[in-house]
Amino acid sequence: MAQSLTLSAVDQSPMRHGETAGDALRDTVRMAQAAERLGYARYWVAEHHSAGTFAGTSPEILIGQILAHTDRIRVGSGGVMLSHYSSLKIAEQFRILDSFYPGRVDLGIGRAPGSDQRTLIALAYPKRPVEVEHFPQQVADLIGYLHGALQPNHPFATIKAQPGELPDSAPEVWLLGSSAYSAGLAAYLGLPFAFADFFGNTGAHGPSVAERYRQEFKPSALCPEPRLNVTLQVLCAPTEEEAAHLATSRNVNRARRVLEAEGSDRIEGLLPPDEAAAVPLSERALEHLEEHRGGYHDGDPEQVKAAIETTAERYGTSDVGIVTITYRLEDRIRSYELIAEAFALPGALSGTEAAG
Repeated sequence: MAQSLTLSAVDQSPMRHGETAGDALRDTVRMAQAAERLGYARYWVAEHHSAGTFAGTSPEILIGQILAHTDRIRVGSGGVMLSHYSSLKIAEQFRILDSFYPGRVDLGIGRAPGSDQRTLIALAYPKRPVEVEHFPQQVADLIGYLHGALQPNHPFATIKAQPGELPDSAPEVWLLGSSAYSAGLAAYLGLPFAFADFFGNTGAHGPSVAERYRQEFKPSALCPEPRLNVTLQVLCAPTEEEAAHLATSRNVNRARRVLEAEGSDRIEGLLPPDEAAAVPLSERALEHLEEHRGGYHDGDPEQVKAAIETTAERYGTSDVGIVTITYRLEDRIRSYELIAEAFALPGALSGTEAAG
């Protein structure tokens, strides 16, 4: 399995405590450049709104910056939360990206809001948010606009998503999700499917969701056979002890909502590991972390490689995405570098070169 794995990166643009969202977004571009040097296949960026830790609110803009500062790696959204937008607008945005960088653009779309409910309402205000039952139609319309393939009886069949001068080129569409619903929709529409194991609490049912996707898959012109990606939460360091120490920043951030609900001061952004380790965690916060810890793959290169291979086998896929959250960008780059070396990716570099 090790030699046949395709490894990609998914970036949530984590913010450091006391620094700005702009710093986090610039880190994302630097991280993408490192991922390209190391030989990762794709680089996807997430969409979050009104989040105290994650800076990526507009993946379509961030994707353009990453494409402009890289040369070969595929770049995309992991994902665009389609319920906030019109299918036509998303099709136009990603057709523009594809016009500048044909053959390098992925369009991952999701159903979740990427925000709390109040922010969800604000994103649509003064209109009402789109009801979730319309999501399948939105996805079908998006594909129709991207490929000029709306049904003749569609009310907007005569509308063309511009720019349209590259009829043979279009972004590759993936459906993202963590549930059987998303897997079933991807199978029905004949789309590649990316499962979000990296949430930390979805791995128990993930393989059964993947199997449902394969069993129900209907071949399409866009995807003649099932294509399954599983994205994992991974942190690799030279030693298991260092990985556990670096993971403290991520873990305390995971517990912050529980702590805030219990009356603790709001913590914006990731804390340095030493400070995070000093944060007192309540019994409920520790229970919350334990609920997610089983889905985190932290350790030295040998441990992480084994965990990635084992999980890929559980899902029956050779396509693995990696989310890594650390306080320092240099530690995040080093994690991806150590994984690249463990799997002998073609561009694996020494730690000093990758961080430079």
